[in-house]
Amino acid sequence: MHRRSSKRSDQKKRRLRILNSRMKRLRVEMEEISEEQKQIKDGQKQVREKFQAIELECEQLRKETILVIQQSVSTQIRLALMFQILKARESHDFSKASQLTCALRELVAKEDQQRKL
Repeated sequence: MHRRSSKRSDQKKRRLRILNSRMKRLRVEMEEISEEQKQIKDGQKQVREKFQAIELECEQLRKETILVIQQSVSTQIRLALMFQILKARESHDFSKASQLTCALRELVAKEDQQRKL
């Protein structure tokens, strides 16, 4: 009988060592997983910050593009008025040239006021 209880005791000790060994491995793995999750979270934060910076830059580029388009349209209108003034003068239609010159002056004054705002 003594042998059987000794065998059982040895088996229990062996099982306990195996169980403890597994528990230690699981703890190590859990720590590694926790560290990986922290790194993933940090990476996601960095990506989110970069994305926000890119969105801000895109918005700034949109605003600048709109400004360039507006300036281009304004330049085209002024050039068209100047061309019409030259044609009116060329055809000796000085009253039309005067009206167009006044329109051009008003347009330039309006643009100057808008820039000041």
